[in-house]
Amino acid sequence: MVFRGLTASIGHGGMTALLGRSGSGKSTLLNLLGAIDVADAGRVSVGGVDLGALGERERTLWRRREVGIVFQFFNLIPTLDVRENVMLPLELAGVLRAGASEARALEMLAAVGLADRGASFPEALSGGEQQRVAIARALVARPPLVLADEPTGNLDHETAGEVLDLLAGLAAETAVMVVMATHSAEAAGRASRVFQVGKSALVECAGAGRPAR
Repeated sequence: MVFRGLTASIGHGGMTALLGRSGSGKSTLLNLLGAIDVADAGRVSVGGVDLGALGERERTLWRRREVGIVFQFFNLIPTLDVRENVMLPLELAGVLRAGASEARALEMLAAVGLADRGASFPEALSGGEQQRVAIARALVARPPLVLADEPTGNLDHETAGEVLDLLAGLAAETAVMVVMATHSAEAAGRASRVFQVGKSALVECAGAGRPAR
C-alpha cells in the first residue's frame, strides 16, 4: 500500500507542489488525480466527480475533458509541428471545429511566448521551448486540472525557473488547479501550497519543504 489514511483537499487557483524523493509516491498521487490509476480503497473526487465510480472508458473521456498533463520529457510528437502538437487535445476531445482549434492553439502559443514557432518541429526547439509547448498543449482545452510530473527535471536551472514562473503565472491567471510533483525544494518553493510526500502520508509545509506550524 503506497498511502494509508491520506486526506487532503486542493482548491483552484495557484500551484500545489507534491515534494518528495524518487519512489515516495508523487507520481502515484498524480495518476490517482488524473484517473489513470484507481485507488484500492477510499475516494478520490475531482470537481465533485468520484473517479473510482467511473469505468475505464468513462475515465478516459473524463480525462480528455478535464485534465491537462505536463511531462518531464515533453512527449511531443516529432512528426507534428508545434501548432499541431498543441491542437491535438482539442482534436481528440472533438470540442472545437478545425479553424477554432487552430486559433486556440495559436492563442496558447502566444501565452507561453512562442507565437512565432507554430510551424517549427519539436527537434528545432530547445528543451525550454519544448516544455513551453507542452504547457500550451496541457492548457489548450482549458481543463480545470493540470498535472505536472517533474516538469523541470530535464531542464537547466535558469530555464527551469522560467518554466515554473510560467506555470505558476498561468495557474493564477486562469484559476486552473495545477498540481506539480517534484523532488526539488527550490521548485516547490514557487508553489502556493506544498505537501511533503513520504512514509505513506502527506504533510503540508510552510514554503519549500518546511513543515507548517
